[in-house]
Amino acid sequence: MNTERMRRARVHAALGDPARLAIVDTLVAGDAAPGELGAALDLPTNLVAHHLKVLEDAGVVARTRSEGDKRRTYVRLRPEAIAAIATPVPTAANRVVFVCTQNSARSQLAAAIWSRRSQIPVASAGTAPAERVHPRALKIARRHGLDPAGWRTARLRDVVRRDDLLIAVCDNAYEDLRPEERPRLHWSIPDPAPVDTDAAFEAAYTDLAGRIDRLAPALTRSTR
Repeated sequence: MNTERMRRARVHAALGDPARLAIVDTLVAGDAAPGELGAALDLPTNLVAHHLKVLEDAGVVARTRSEGDKRRTYVRLRPEAIAAIATPVPTAANRVVFVCTQNSARSQLAAAIWSRRSQIPVASAGTAPAERVHPRALKIARRHGLDPAGWRTARLRDVVRRDDLLIAVCDNAYEDLRPEERPRLHWSIPDPAPVDTDAAFEAAYTDLAGRIDRLAPALTRSTR
């Protein structure tokens, strides 16, 4: 039997349990800590751990260590599994605001990509903004045909409005958001700045673009 068919069979077998299917549905829009999955789905810790182990073994999900609170891990769907098993859950928003810590790379790139994929307005901001956008983020933007000439960093509290959909594209920013700053999604995307290579910034761009390509068609303009 061909290898790809066997891989698909493992994936579908792993999704045969309603709780595991619910976990996957929850992770379609964004990443989550195991405790957040348990709270969202009303599952005890031991069952969440069991179901995540099955999904990991089947190649459906992966875990990453938080770049902020090192004690935390986040679970994400593997890109190669998403197309075959996941359908984005429709969401409504008046505006999307991408958030990272310094507003100097990931959130800027995400907002620029979003503006190419969706008619819904977009902005970006930082929880502790840097003085300028990272030069490599500008370079990668231009490489992909984006115009970063008007990019400026901004503080989240100066940008965010009550009806915005916040998407935190780094762990530190997500963990720093106040409880009242909702609705929000979390995309656990590694910070390319400490590595400071074109390849690291390109990897961040690719991750952001893939996630935006999945979310943008499902997100509708709020009628409120």
